[in-house]
Amino acid sequence: MYAIVKTGGKQYKVAPGDKINVEKIPAEVGETIALDAICIVDGTKVEADPTVAAKTKVEAKVLNQFKDKKQLVFKFKKRKGYKKMQGHRQPLTRIQIVTVGSEKFKEAKKAAPKAEKKTAEKDVEKTEKAAKAPAKASSKATAKTTAKPAEKKTATKAEKAPAKSTAKTAKADEKPKAAKKTTTKKADEKPTEE
Repeated sequence: MYAIVKTGGKQYKVAPGDKINVEKIPAEVGETIALDAICIVDGTKVEADPTVAAKTKVEAKVLNQFKDKKQLVFKFKKRKGYKKMQGHRQPLTRIQIVTVGSEKFKEAKKAAPKAEKKTAEKDVEKTEKAAKAPAKASSKATAKTTAKPAEKKTATKAEKAPAKSTAKTAKADEKPKAAKKTTTKKADEKPTEE
């Protein structure tokens, strides 16, 4: 069963248990309020006449009074130097539908926190395993590098050093890079001929 209710100049489709944000309703948090139904759908019967549907009781519980996200209002007139920036936060009320006609909302048992604890424990175990895996890999890598004889390492360094120096001399034999020519001519000087 669901109903179409009108509040704050807007219409909302609601069923028992639904949580919606509506225009500000002057009520305290936890207070139960009655909403105006304009249409009731029972599954077999549709009551679209607002006068008959208004007899059906739709109750909601106020959960929270809050402000919506800021909406920027920017006024601008071209070529006049007029710019005006303003913000607006609409006051809203969060409500939960408790009853629609004879149908009431039944709250679910709080079994979710236990499930969250189990998933949190699994996440912790996964992160611990992931932290141990790189440590094992790094210990294997250090074992491989220590197994090589030290003589080969020094020999390869000595071989690489002359190769670098020969590369430098080869570059020196090539043309030097062109330098930027910055010459300034003065108006009084005459060019000399040689």
